[in-house]
Amino acid sequence: MNDEQRPGHTTTVAHLSVEERAAKGKASRKAAPRSSHGGWKPAADRPDPISLLEEQGADRVPELVPIRYGRMLVSPFTFYRGAALIMAADLEATPRSGLTTQICGDAHLSNFGVFASPERRLVFDINDFDETLPGPWEWDVKRLAASFEIAGRERGWAATERRAIVAAGVAEYRGRMRQAADMRNLDVWYAHIELDQLFAQLKSETTKKQRARVSKNVAKARTRDSMQAFSKLTHEVDGQRRITADPPLITPIEDVAAAWSPDSAPADSTTVEEELRDVIRSYRGTLETDRRVLLEDFEYVHAAAKVVGVGSVGTRAWILLMLGRDAQDPLFLQAKEAGSSVLERFVGKSKYSNHGHRVVAGQRLMQAASDIFLGWQRVTGIDGQVRDFYVRQLKDWKGSADVETMSASLMALYSRICGATLARAHARSGDRIAIAAYLGEDDAFDRAVTDFATAYGDQNECDYQALVDAVESGRLEAVSGL
Repeated sequence: MNDEQRPGHTTTVAHLSVEERAAKGKASRKAAPRSSHGGWKPAADRPDPISLLEEQGADRVPELVPIRYGRMLVSPFTFYRGAALIMAADLEATPRSGLTTQICGDAHLSNFGVFASPERRLVFDINDFDETLPGPWEWDVKRLAASFEIAGRERGWAATERRAIVAAGVAEYRGRMRQAADMRNLDVWYAHIELDQLFAQLKSETTKKQRARVSKNVAKARTRDSMQAFSKLTHEVDGQRRITADPPLITPIEDVAAAWSPDSAPADSTTVEEELRDVIRSYRGTLETDRRVLLEDFEYVHAAAKVVGVGSVGTRAWILLMLGRDAQDPLFLQAKEAGSSVLERFVGKSKYSNHGHRVVAGQRLMQAASDIFLGWQRVTGIDGQVRDFYVRQLKDWKGSADVETMSASLMALYSRICGATLARAHARSGDRIAIAAYLGEDDAFDRAVTDFATAYGDQNECDYQALVDAVESGRLEAVSGL
């Protein structure tokens, strides 16, 4: 049993004064001057990026791995989305301030968005925590900054525009962290970004046409819930609702059972369904009492394997259809495999023995409001392998920014919003006073990270070309269009 799980276990926490914490942050500049974060050069012994992708693919569903490569081949930006391990290996060799907080581990611009809070209000926050772990806060800032540089290249914007966009986000991070340093602990914990706040900011900094486009995307997010998934993903079979097959992206559980059974012997679908019900019952125990009672009012109906994301393709992900008071009261849950974080080999192993628990704990630390059904489970699959999962709602007013249609000015505003969000998330678990003191009042850190983003954008293009070459040479197989 881990320390955080042992009843009655306590640790001594040192409570430094504000002045001592600020001095700690300023002293960190000696080990890692703010200017040292600028630029990027690959280490002489830098791992082959394609080998790192192959290493990840070894633990994934073999027939799905080519889909992952196909999605990463779409552009240098989609490659970057799937290259969290590659960048973690690169960041390991960069300067560190020595100040640690809970980090996302994959804080690129597409992993931020809107979703419903438990109070049914739309909030903006980080929405992907597969790689979360305590680590250097600078790594999240650099991954976010580089994502805006790479997205700007994809849009064809000039270097000066891209630098302005990246610098805006980093400066916002620094400013919001300094604000957090002056806030009371509870005020930091309660802080969140609601859509009303964003629209107020949009009104003064965007055109009427831009605001209309954002409003349209938000309205669309409000339709993305279990009812929409129910109508889109299911059909009726002999009076029963079933998830519609769309192989290889959606595969009903009875078909997965036949394909994944040991020794190619088809599994009894009834046995598989019973095992899945046992998993759901066990997962309930990780929820708060009130959410557990709510979940018990829903009955399991059907399940299917579903391909999700870019970097996650090939990991096991299930969608679970539940029904409540009648056939028009659906709840869709998603159970997503949680493996070791890509950060663990560089910052140390998680204190949680269950990686689903790791993801949930990190998400609750960093998000201002989390899904009411967020929980975890360990499963022995039909192939006999033990795997960890975390569970959440499949859709709950989820929406993301339409980066493909943003103007450069709107992208700069979005960069600031993401920077502010990341600072709030880091301030919840890290020493915000020390980090703020390290960052300082001037733009030395902003300029350094902007330089890093530019240089890493070049590296990302080289790595993307390496993937193109690996597919063309036959080293890797890629399936496009899925």
